[in-house]
Amino acid sequence: MASSDPSKRPARPGPWTPAPESAAMPPSSWAKRTGFRPKFSGETNASNSDQIKSQPQPKSREADTTPDLEAGRSSLGPSSNGEPTSGRPPAEKEKEKKPPVKKRRDSNGNKNSRENVQPAMAAIAEEGSRRPVRNQEGDAVDVLQRTVVDDDGFVSRHTNMKYELRDTPGLVPIGLYGFQHYLSMLGSLILIPLVIVPAMGGTYEDTANVISTVLFMSGVTTLLHTSFGSRLPLIQGPSFVYLAPALAIINSPEFLGLNGNNFKHIMKELQGAVIIGSAFQAFLGYSGLMRILLRVINPVVVSPTIAAVGLSFYSYGFPRLGACVEIGAMQIFLVVIFSLYLRKVSVLDHRVFLIYAVPLGLAITWGTAFLLTEAGVYNYKGCDANVPPSNIISDHCRKHVSRMKYCRVDTSNALRSSPWFRFPYPLQWGTPVFHWKMALVMCVVSIISSVDSVGSYHASSLLVASRPPTPGVVSRGIGLEGLSSILAGLWGTGTGFSTLTENVHTIAVTKMGSRRAIELGACMLIILSFVGKVGGFIASIPEVMVAALLCFTWAMLTALGLSNLRYSEAGSSRNIIIVGLSLFFSLSIPAYFQQYGISPNTNLSVPSYFQPYIVASHGPIHTKFGGLNYVLNTLLSFHMVIAFLLAVILDNTVPGSRQERGVYVWSEPEAAKREPAVCKDYELPYRVGRVFKWVKWVGM
Repeated sequence: MASSDPSKRPARPGPWTPAPESAAMPPSSWAKRTGFRPKFSGETNASNSDQIKSQPQPKSREADTTPDLEAGRSSLGPSSNGEPTSGRPPAEKEKEKKPPVKKRRDSNGNKNSRENVQPAMAAIAEEGSRRPVRNQEGDAVDVLQRTVVDDDGFVSRHTNMKYELRDTPGLVPIGLYGFQHYLSMLGSLILIPLVIVPAMGGTYEDTANVISTVLFMSGVTTLLHTSFGSRLPLIQGPSFVYLAPALAIINSPEFLGLNGNNFKHIMKELQGAVIIGSAFQAFLGYSGLMRILLRVINPVVVSPTIAAVGLSFYSYGFPRLGACVEIGAMQIFLVVIFSLYLRKVSVLDHRVFLIYAVPLGLAITWGTAFLLTEAGVYNYKGCDANVPPSNIISDHCRKHVSRMKYCRVDTSNALRSSPWFRFPYPLQWGTPVFHWKMALVMCVVSIISSVDSVGSYHASSLLVASRPPTPGVVSRGIGLEGLSSILAGLWGTGTGFSTLTENVHTIAVTKMGSRRAIELGACMLIILSFVGKVGGFIASIPEVMVAALLCFTWAMLTALGLSNLRYSEAGSSRNIIIVGLSLFFSLSIPAYFQQYGISPNTNLSVPSYFQPYIVASHGPIHTKFGGLNYVLNTLLSFHMVIAFLLAVILDNTVPGSRQERGVYVWSEPEAAKREPAVCKDYELPYRVGRVFKWVKWVGM
């Protein structure tokens, strides 16, 4: 038993040394009495307050217990958000004199070795009951638990990742893993065009062309990001952050009275707004302003902001699915079965049901709907699904026309009308049209997109990289995302491009973080975009199945946003109140704006699921400046904007420790430059970094 006299206590335990048996402070809760240690989202929070406070230290060592945050170093290993904790045993100081030898096979051809992993794994085994090692479940969060602490106290290796950032296992493996990575994120890449193009009045052929353009730009921007952005293995694509403002612009009052095919006219308006908003984002990143914004972006801010993005589309999801509820419900049921109940089933060491839940569910549901269509289940005598409802005279046909349109799989001619070869080119819809009010809305939304990307950068770096990126690397990544969205606006994708939030989940599930695999997958995606039939095939997905996939994808997006709380003390009353207020008012305040001035007898000119996006024509803010009314009514009707404003104000004004807030800790530039592994992870290739070495706010 340890003595109660501080002067006679043993040396402070190291990072893998079991805690002392006796605690100086009596247990004050059930958790402390039983030894329960919470693991938020499956992670071990090394900076847990109980873990630190239960081991009081002598006053003479108080100066040593403060982590050196400026140097980016500490001695007790990283917390779940990459922040080092304090203290270092004397034995560790002896190792400090010897540089660690790390062998790995990366893109430079060095040999990969697991020698540095074995001592740490042995130390984990010695922990015993203090922190038992969990078995691999394949969940998205289990990857974050097993990390190895190097001699400097940083995370140096993630032992259950198959391939990390600079690993190159060979052409065939990285090709297969790259294709797998994109296929698992299929829904995030293709669903936005399937929503916005029909809303603009576009035809099936227009939808196919936009999808081909999205695939092409996703490949190009991903290559740019992995080479000149953050250099993390993150797929770029159309972000759901931009979906709400795109629908608000599509349903603007000036477009509601247009007749005929308004697709190209509205698309040019969208292009202009995306280009201006993206230019602002590029300025935000490359000017260094993003480094200042990083000081107020923390997990308690990121979590409700991203969760609000997913929750904001609740009025679109099931109302659209209900048009053919048996097909839509089957789609959701299959995806849930694959992703939850069969997630541990492996085929050739691959969690096929967990990784391919969306494409497998889509294929089975589509095949079932095809068989039902061919069997004549949705045939009604004398009725034709291709006849507009306004031209139908028979009450019998008018009653069943909706089921015929949404349940049958042969109502689309997108695959038949699509060419075999099509090259997406800039300004294919015409010259963009610029309006300041729409551009200002997109500028604000680009800040929300940057907040989303910051959370993805931090989480993915803990999985695949040797250190978190520096603030300069984060700024560089945000700046390049702005440039990528400018290209997307020029090519006419309809929305801006950014890092897809689902990247972190996919990396954790597939355990594949190789940058080369993502780049090869991007090249394959570019080649597929040239095949017009691919876009036509995707455009022919029935709308009910699209709505079902959107329900699952938006639910995943909400959960991924909330999972950022694992980097903070999620049980803190401070954080609970901030997140709760942000989420509630992010739903309630936009509802007030969306319902203002609308009575039950109001004859709306848009379907009910688009009602939240026509607030600019009836919102409560009325000034003598019409453009200002449009901007304020539109922005305050966005759930994500309200959540971000409340969270960023409360989190940065309500007192709380860095540990409680889970403040993101980025690598310090000077410390990163001394680490060869960090330089290889984030330095620009082809000696481009030397040319821009003077731009210190966007580099190492």
